[in-house]
Amino acid sequence: MIRVLLADDEAMIRAGVRAILSSADDIEIVAEGGDGHEAVELALKHRPDVCLLDIRMPRLDGLRAAEELRRMLPETAVMMLTTFSEDEYIASALGSGAAGFVLKSGDPRELIAGVQAVAEGGAYLSPSVARRVITHLGTGQLGKRASARARVEELTGRERDVLALVGAGLSNADIARRLHVVEGTVKAYVSQILARLDFKNRVQAAILAYEAGLVPEE
Repeated sequence: MIRVLLADDEAMIRAGVRAILSSADDIEIVAEGGDGHEAVELALKHRPDVCLLDIRMPRLDGLRAAEELRRMLPETAVMMLTTFSEDEYIASALGSGAAGFVLKSGDPRELIAGVQAVAEGGAYLSPSVARRVITHLGTGQLGKRASARARVEELTGRERDVLALVGAGLSNADIARRLHVVEGTVKAYVSQILARLDFKNRVQAAILAYEAGLVPEE
């Protein structure tokens, strides 16, 4: 039997995934968690063959949980389950040591096939994810987006807000009006952002904002 730990903060999703996996004769759900911290704790207790993690969860998200699991339980395979198919999530998930990536919107058979594949030491990507990887690996966009998002994560929430508006081309005065602060405060934030990111000007910051996906394409 393939022993699986399932972690997702939505009980209904967990119930659906449990039902799908339980329909396979060789898969057994040994534990369930509602966030990344629970996933890590339960994995250490139950030592499952596969940890199936949602990417977005409270307290500790799936990506960070995957990193901890790969460090503490290298014999346990990690597969990501998510509704998100954006490039940065794919790149981050693979970079965290995940052996598989399945979309919640995919065919239920993909979920079973993925668990079976990673349990045997292989890797599995949903067909739609595989197409995106193949398309973007050649251009380097996957790694570029993931790298940009990693740098942006170093900033505070307010600094990211300011960076997004810098990327959108707004002046300090416009940003101040948008965020309901005085212009001097915006200038201070911009200076902090440039210093923390080791940038010389706001053009470099704007480019990073676009690469990290902080600026809506429209």
